[in-house]
Amino acid sequence: MADRRETTGRRSYDRREFLRHSATTALLLGGGATLLSACGSDSKDPVSTSQGGPSGNAKCGEPPKLSRPNNPATLPLCADPIKDGLDPESGTLKIFNYADYLDPETVKTFEKEYKVKVELTTFANINEAVDKLQSGAANFDLINMSPDRLGTLAAAGLIQPLNKTYIANLSNVWASLQDPFYDKGSQYTIPYTIYTTGIGYRTDKVDPSDAPPTVADATDMLFNRKHKGYAFVLDDDREALSMALLRLGFTDVNTEDPAIIAKAGTELQRMVGAVNIKISGQGYTKLPEGQAWVHQTWSGDMINAVYNLPEDLGPEVLGYWFQPDGKGLIQSDSWTIGRKAAKPVLAHRFLNFILDETNARTNIGFTGYQQPLTAITPETLIEDGVIPENLLTAVVREQDFVNGYEELQLSPKGKKIWEDEWAKFTSGAGS
Repeated sequence: MADRRETTGRRSYDRREFLRHSATTALLLGGGATLLSACGSDSKDPVSTSQGGPSGNAKCGEPPKLSRPNNPATLPLCADPIKDGLDPESGTLKIFNYADYLDPETVKTFEKEYKVKVELTTFANINEAVDKLQSGAANFDLINMSPDRLGTLAAAGLIQPLNKTYIANLSNVWASLQDPFYDKGSQYTIPYTIYTTGIGYRTDKVDPSDAPPTVADATDMLFNRKHKGYAFVLDDDREALSMALLRLGFTDVNTEDPAIIAKAGTELQRMVGAVNIKISGQGYTKLPEGQAWVHQTWSGDMINAVYNLPEDLGPEVLGYWFQPDGKGLIQSDSWTIGRKAAKPVLAHRFLNFILDETNARTNIGFTGYQQPLTAITPETLIEDGVIPENLLTAVVREQDFVNGYEELQLSPKGKKIWEDEWAKFTSGAGS
């Protein structure tokens, strides 16, 4: 595997923090009028007055429906896609993204191919991103976004529909993500990265009898007193509480039932006394550095952890557990195009470019986060040296999206219930 120690030291957890600290209440209640009033505000854009679909979908300018896999909500079309057959613009393509979530060499290849420049503006969490989009202080051609916020952005007219005639490489994507429940018909997005949430651990620190495959549920390691002082859960209310829900047999990780969420909170609190549990979003550094022996973490960060190991340690000291049957926590991120993008044709070309197999492989090699292309298999990721064989469990398979559980947008009331329960836990946990 290539040595990236000189270029890592990345805060890759930031790109997931936004899912847990978003101001849904402000957007849909107190701040919703400002955000949603943007829809249709540009008289040059034809605005659809309604958009039919299986969930009685909202009109433009209304708060979006909460889309679910068994009850998807088609996003409202608040403008027309760009026309067919247009030439890509010259100049600079502006991208709004998390830091280190796009390979610089892949970007250079795009710049050379289209004889343009790419300008990257970064954000640390989704509040910052949405605030900037809402304020109109800056316009971006491409925006990295999570599925749980797309409904709000589409209804507010902050993103534009895609013309998929420019994105032939969408056919390279897993069939299930070519028509995802959160964006039926891929009207606004293409999938970017996919990842699971599991348990990372140090194989040289934990007793083999306490680790997979001996233990069927590796979350047991977070309760094992042998790991006191070296056990961490993600600094993320939804991830940690959802893990507890699955341990207790509850598979609805988007429940808004206070009694059920309270049971998850109680389960987390058991770890405080047992192992002096700590919270962190830095499993990719704490595990390789030995500060953590067991750490709830994301699959992409687990792959990144390899490059943060001391020189005298090989990747075999790292282990990653995700439910063998795939019935665990799973997520994805997407690309979308800004409503007032100055380079919409070039943005479409970039979307097609990043879905090219060769470009995707290069990009994955830098970010550690997998892209859902059918040609990129667990075997090829190992052959290409992207991951060591012992971290094969960090590879996401298409079937995992069928079996797994995605944390989705909650109502403002439900979000507060989760946050309040998390506050009870964090008041007793360390960091």
